[in-house]
Formats: sequence, C-alpha cells, structure tokens
Amino acid sequence: MAIDKEHKEFHAVDMGVDGWQTPPGYPAGIQQKILAGKLDETGKVGNRTRLLRFGPGVYTTKPFVHDYWEEVYLVSGDLIVGNDEQGEGGEAFAPNTYACRPPGAYHGPFKSEGGCVLLEIHYYDQDK
Repeated sequence: MAIDKEHKEFHAVDMGVDGWQTPPGYPAGIQQKILAGKLDETGKVGNRTRLLRFGPGVYTTKPFVHDYWEEVYLVSGDLIVGNDEQGEGGEAFAPNTYACRPPGAYHGPFKSEGGCVLLEIHYYDQDK
C-alpha cells in the first residue's frame, strides 16, 4: 500500500491565525494545523503530518489512546506529561525531545506552562 500524501515543496507555514482548529475532543487552547495527508480514523487508513500547539497554561485531563502510530517532536516551548486532572504534577520536557508511540499506547495527560508547538506524524500500519 502506497503512502497517499500530496507533493509539497518548501513553502512558508502560516503560524498566525489561519488554518488552526481545535481537534475534536481537545480543550480550547489546543489547536492543530494539518500540513499534509489525511487520517481516516473510521476506515483506519491514511496518515497525516500536523502541528499541534498548546496555549500557555492549557492542559488535558485524561490519557489518550488511539489505534494508529504517533511520532511527536517538541519544536518549541515546554510540555509536561502525566499531570493530574487539575493540571498538577507530571514530567517536564524541553524542545528537541521526541516520542514514538505504537497503536494502543496510553499517553498523557499533557500540559504546557508557557505554550508549545509539536510536530506530529500519525499513520496506520501499511500491511493491514
């Protein structure tokens, strides 16, 4: 099965307001910008590359789990992993840190004190 992503040469990415959306199930203050691809979670096919940004002080309250691979690179800001439902505790990470999670791996919750930008790549196994 071939990877279905559009060909895109180097171009400026608008980090302003345009193209950012709150993903379904995420709190206000967390936004994504899809850079390439499409992930069909119902059909369990596809892939996407996106930027995910947290506003300062924003946090999630429950761990995440999904049925696709996820690679995450912390581009800028701070990210705290494993906070409680009130946003307290967890382990802090600085830019230039990376995670690769297989399908079914529980991760989070997440918080950012000063805001952050993550580069994420999501994909389903190609042999299914």
